[in-house]
Amino acid sequence: MQLQNDLLLRAARGEKTERTPVWLMRQAGRILSEYRAVRESVSGFIELAQTPELASEVTIQPVDLLGVDAAIIFSDILVIPEAMGLPYEMVEKRGPWFPNTVASESDLKKLRIADGANDLSYVIKAIEITKKNLAGRVPLIGFAGAPWTIFAYMVEGSGSKTFSKAREMLYTQPIFSHKLLQMITDSTINYLKAQITAGADLVQIFDSWAGILGPKQYAEFSHQYISQICDAITEVPVTVFAKGAFFAREEMGKLNCETIGLDWNMGIDESRKLIGSEKTLQGNLDPAALYGNPDQVRQATIEMMKQFKGSRHIANLGHGVYPDIDPEMVKVFIQTVKEFK
Repeated sequence: MQLQNDLLLRAARGEKTERTPVWLMRQAGRILSEYRAVRESVSGFIELAQTPELASEVTIQPVDLLGVDAAIIFSDILVIPEAMGLPYEMVEKRGPWFPNTVASESDLKKLRIADGANDLSYVIKAIEITKKNLAGRVPLIGFAGAPWTIFAYMVEGSGSKTFSKAREMLYTQPIFSHKLLQMITDSTINYLKAQITAGADLVQIFDSWAGILGPKQYAEFSHQYISQICDAITEVPVTVFAKGAFFAREEMGKLNCETIGLDWNMGIDESRKLIGSEKTLQGNLDPAALYGNPDQVRQATIEMMKQFKGSRHIANLGHGVYPDIDPEMVKVFIQTVKEFK
């Protein structure tokens, strides 16, 4: 099906666009009262993500309500450990929690490499339904967590400020760590390929906890696995978003992907110099800028757009939109990007 709005795909590939495309990380979520209504109709986040019709409904909401140039499938990065045999729970106000963690070779033996299409059939079904219901209006983004970020949760068992258990393992059990990271990587490639077969037009890799590693650890235990995924995905454009990995921007420029996402701490000019002109940059307004009044939001957005001017760019925030931000301010951000000349 021909896309009516293919701005995102053209911008990712470095082709000419009439204007800069715009979408937001976590655009399908608590900022929208329509999302909250759907969420309240089920027992919680996991049930919503595992019900394809509902996941599709909340995926499309921001396209209708906010006017973004892309939909991103409503799911979670932690579906991969679950598909590998390590289930998790979503604890209200605390986040993800794993009743069991991975600490030894015997734990590793209980895991499998997920095949994507069958092990995560509910995400695949949600993508198929969403593609049908979008009817070519905008592209659909698929996604997965980066292997290091997934590893961090599987070893730590929950979110953490330091992920010290996971980081300890990189130092004390490097061979074991590489084995687990490779299993996650193989599962992720299978999963992303299944998403693409189902209709994802572009995929994004989220390395949410990239910034808690030092440069050497990052190169060995994260970057090389992201690189494997980028090399394997040849069917659609790939975006890599490694939050906090400012030290790895030059290496990111060499990845076999189209787009590099910048967080709001990464200087735009400096990033362009380090990453090079061959990549599209995505981002990177500080989400907190959307707490301002309409004039302040407009001004902050224009300042960001001026810095990206003349180079390959997809407008976004430097991280996910915060749940208590006024959707009207999100609309101001989107409209300002669309009107920017």
